Amino acid sequence: MSLPLTARESATGGWNALIEDVTTGRWQDPDTGAAVTVPFRCIEIGDGFAAGARDLVERVMRAESYAVVCDADTAEAMGAEVARAIGAKARLVVLDHPHADAAQVRALSDETRDVEALIAVGSGTINDLCKYATFRDGRAYSVFGTAPSMNGYTSSTASITLDSGLKTTQKAHAARGVFIDIGVSAAAPQYLIGAGLGDSLCRPTAQVDWYFSHVMLGTRYATAPYLLQEEDEALVLARSTGLGARDHDAIGSLQRLLTLGGLGIAVVGMSHPGSMGEHQISHWIDSFAGARHPGTVHGQQVGVASVTMARLQARILAMEEAPRLRPWQPDEAAIRARYPAAAVEDCLTASRAKAMTADQAEAFNTKLAAIWPELRATLGAMMLPADEMAAHLRAAGGGATPAEIGLDRDLYIEALRRCREMRDRYSLLDLAEDIGILDDFIEEEV
Repeated sequence: MSLPLTARESATGGWNALIEDVTTGRWQDPDTGAAVTVPFRCIEIGDGFAAGARDLVERVMRAESYAVVCDADTAEAMGAEVARAIGAKARLVVLDHPHADAAQVRALSDETRDVEALIAVGSGTINDLCKYATFRDGRAYSVFGTAPSMNGYTSSTASITLDSGLKTTQKAHAARGVFIDIGVSAAAPQYLIGAGLGDSLCRPTAQVDWYFSHVMLGTRYATAPYLLQEEDEALVLARSTGLGARDHDAIGSLQRLLTLGGLGIAVVGMSHPGSMGEHQISHWIDSFAGARHPGTVHGQQVGVASVTMARLQARILAMEEAPRLRPWQPDEAAIRARYPAAAVEDCLTASRAKAMTADQAEAFNTKLAAIWPELRATLGAMMLPADEMAAHLRAAGGGATPAEIGLDRDLYIEALRRCREMRDRYSLLDLAEDIGILDDFIEEEV
């Protein structure tokens, strides 16, 4: 059964109330007191957008010609109707099983160089391809979202796999218009709905990692992304069973939460608020699984990895005495042997950034011991219990373990052990390895 609509979902505010406060500069950053500035000006969540696509697009992105970019599934779900509604100015471009990689970006740019602007109709892959291709060549793009599978609609970064095989977060630009159709989203495959919840469930694990890195290593931290999501996260979790039943309002709530998560990233100008240890695990799988990759999507992997990270974080924070890390330097010979040649230097650079000499480790340990009781309490307040996260994922039709989404156990374990080598962000997954408990955790929990 659906929960009653909140005030922000009612006729007086609609699905877009808080979102409009952010995009129009009415919402104040709690850390600075200043009005926030984001690169998005038009974000709409609602129903029936395909039929009105011409007016929507021309209001935010007037051009003489458009390419409506889809894959076969999203063309059927919405793309063909969007192209018909726009009329003679638009042509439909249907990509065959696309991947968000550098080669596909180049191919899309070549295929659409005769049009002024792109219209993405799809979710993660289609959106990232159009976003990054147009960022590179200076054209505008808009997006019609077809699935509640990730928060990338309102992100000005793109997840792109480089020619080296390394999956990266690349600077891109904002869509001129973001139109998220709840009815179309509710008809998306169930695993994509579960994936969307998985991508939003990384909030607590990313927040714990990011705040820990801020306190211990002096990296930036901001509360704005989390304040934006606080109320909507509670509402989505209360409606997780509705997600599993494709309930319209539950799907709308998830799309709101994902939208606000993306806007939180836009507010701070970096992906750290929603992308730490759990994303590191998923990115490693996408970059280096090769033929072992089962075809799982980003949000599925992040959901499973978030449950794993929640268990690992809880184990560390259960320690009465502050953990002590050991000095660590990357094994450069092993990294060169382990990864494709084109990815080696990136992995070495990331690994070196997190290395610690004996003196650095001692300073880290001294600082951590002095603040451990207070830090434990602060981090604990940010968390959701791993079992609760897993229950919500399953209720939404997703999976909470590698086996439940079709990931090979050995591949997942390898990702847990090796993913620190591909990214310079320091998470509690790095800490677990540095204090010597990661292998025991894997043996007991995975």
